[in-house]
Amino acid sequence: MRLDSTIVAWTLSVLSVSVLSFAAAAGESAPPRPNVLLILVDDLGYGDLSSYGATDLQTPHIDRLVSRGMRFSAFYANCTVCSPTRAALLSGRYPDTVGVPGVIRTYPHNSWGLLSRDAVLLPAALKTVGYRTAMFGKWHLGLGEPNLPNLRGFDFFHGFLGDMMDDYWRHRREGQNYMRQNDQAIDPEGHATDLFTDGTCRYLRERGDTKPFFIYLAYNAPHFPIQPPEDWLDRYRARHPDVAEKRARNCAFIEHLDDGVGKVLRALEEAGHAGRTLVLFTSDNGGSLPHAQSNGWLNGGKQDMLEGGIRVPMCAVWPGQIQPGSRTDRVALTMDLYATICDAAGAGYDQSIDGRSILPTLLGRPQPPEDRYLVWVRLEGGRRYHGTPYYCVRHGDWKLLQNDPDEPMRMYNLKDDPKETIDVSQEHPQIRAELVEALEAHIERYREVPYRLPDGTGPGEIGQPRAQ
Repeated sequence: MRLDSTIVAWTLSVLSVSVLSFAAAAGESAPPRPNVLLILVDDLGYGDLSSYGATDLQTPHIDRLVSRGMRFSAFYANCTVCSPTRAALLSGRYPDTVGVPGVIRTYPHNSWGLLSRDAVLLPAALKTVGYRTAMFGKWHLGLGEPNLPNLRGFDFFHGFLGDMMDDYWRHRREGQNYMRQNDQAIDPEGHATDLFTDGTCRYLRERGDTKPFFIYLAYNAPHFPIQPPEDWLDRYRARHPDVAEKRARNCAFIEHLDDGVGKVLRALEEAGHAGRTLVLFTSDNGGSLPHAQSNGWLNGGKQDMLEGGIRVPMCAVWPGQIQPGSRTDRVALTMDLYATICDAAGAGYDQSIDGRSILPTLLGRPQPPEDRYLVWVRLEGGRRYHGTPYYCVRHGDWKLLQNDPDEPMRMYNLKDDPKETIDVSQEHPQIRAELVEALEAHIERYREVPYRLPDGTGPGEIGQPRAQ
C-alpha cells in the first residue's frame, strides 16, 4: 500500500528534539535549572486517586501535589506493562526501538527485553550538565551488566533490580534477592514502600553538595501482591467496613503509598529544595482489574491497549513556573518526559529520540497542537500471547487497537466514543488503512532490534501484525 505524505514524513525520520530552550527561541528568558524529582508508581489506575475521581480512598498528599501544579487528563504510559514504559521513560524512545517490547524477567525463556547499549539514558544526559543522579526503587531494565543503574548513569542506586516482588516484606523474586545498594546485595527489613521512601528522604536530607539533582523514585506499589501494612488496612476497614476485602486491601495499599509520597515531599521541603524542584508524578500503566484496582470511567485495564490499560494519572509541579491548579488535555506519553526534563535542565543529547518536550505546555506558553502517529507495542509469551506482539496506533482522535495477538484490530473515535464501545472500522476504511500503514512502517523500522541475547536461535525480532 502507498503511504501518504504525512506518514512518509513520520516514517523516514525519528523525531530529533532540539536541545535549545524553547523559551530562548521565543525570545523569552529561560527559567532557572531545577532539581528534578520524578516519581513513578506501579499499576496505579486512572481512577485510584481522589484527585482523579476515586471516592472510596483518600490520597491527600498526591492530591495536594496535583493541586500545586498541572494535572493531565490525557497522559499515556508507553506500554500496558512495566519494563517497556520504564525503557521509554529513561531513553525518550519507543520501547521496542531500544530492545524492550515486553517484560524483562528472571529466566531468559520468559524475558522479553534487552535494553540497547546505545540508548543514552536520562541520568547520563543530565550528568553532562552537572546533575547528581540517584535512583530509589524498582529498576526492571536488567539484572546484570551492562544494564544496571550505576552503569547507565545513576551515581547512586538503592532499590530492586527485578520486576514484581513476590512479597513486599521479604523482597524476593523467583527466590532471588534483587535488593541492591549500588552494586552490593542488601537484605533490609521492612515494607518495600517504606524502604524506598526512607532512602529517598535520607538522601534529600544528607546530600552534601550544591549541584542540582535528579532523583528517580520508582515504587513497586501498588503492583500485586496487594500487601498493605496491617495497621493501614485496619484504619481503612474502620472507615469503610462495607468495602469488599479485595478492594479494601488495594485502597489501604494506595493510601500507604500516598503517605510515603507525602514523607518524600516533606523531606524535600525541610531540606530547602521544594521551591526549586520540578516534581513529576505518574504511573507505568493502568490498574489491574483482577486485583480490584480502578481505572475510573475508562474501559479496560493493565495489559489492555484500551484506555484503561494505558491512560494514567500525571501531574507536574514547579513552584513559580507551573501555574497551581492548572489542567491540560494535551496528549503526551511517558517518553515525552525525557525531552521535557532535558529541556528544563538545559541538557543536550546526541541521539535522536521519539519523545517531544511538553515544557511549553507546563509553563503555560503556546505549543503547537499535537499531530503525530503514536504507537504502542507489547511482546509477551504464555498461552494468551504465545510470543507474538500486539499493537495500538493513534492519530488525533482515531485509535486502532487489539488486546491480544489473536483478536482482530478495532478502531474507535475517542472524541465521539471515549469509552471505546463502537468499532467504526467499516465506516472509515481509509482512516483505518492509514493507521495500519503507520503501524507497519514503525514495525518495519525496528523489527530487527534484538530483545534477547543470542541463545541458539539468534536475537528476537518484532513481527508484522498478526491480525489487521
